[in-house]
Amino acid sequence: MKIATKTKRMVAARAGGYCEYCKSHEDFSTASFAVEHIIPRFKMGSDESDNLAYSCLGCNAYKHTRTSFPDPETGLEAPLFNPRTQDWAEHFCWDDSCLLLMGLTPTGRATVELLRLNRPALLNLRRALVRAGEHPPK
Repeated sequence: MKIATKTKRMVAARAGGYCEYCKSHEDFSTASFAVEHIIPRFKMGSDESDNLAYSCLGCNAYKHTRTSFPDPETGLEAPLFNPRTQDWAEHFCWDDSCLLLMGLTPTGRATVELLRLNRPALLNLRRALVRAGEHPPK
């Protein structure tokens, strides 16, 4: 079943055009963003807006159908960040340079690790956007 265009537009608007994981903005992306299922359909996730997130293609591809991943600090399985039920700032922060995204909690660290939220392409983009005064997001 395909997600309705109206729902996709609402999800994008709710996110303000930002990936709800890495906080990249779609205006600075070379690829379209996707509406992704936080809990995949095969794990009984719905197509309702409270189970949908706006995601850059990199984050979407690395997350795929995962809902948890080991916290690199403890090795224990941790749930991935859920942008519908959790506050981003409780789980993540920027380092002093605003280039590296840091996980503050097991959920944040697991999400940073699995989605590779500091992958080289994102670091290059953030570096350019910092110089242009467009990063970090307000």
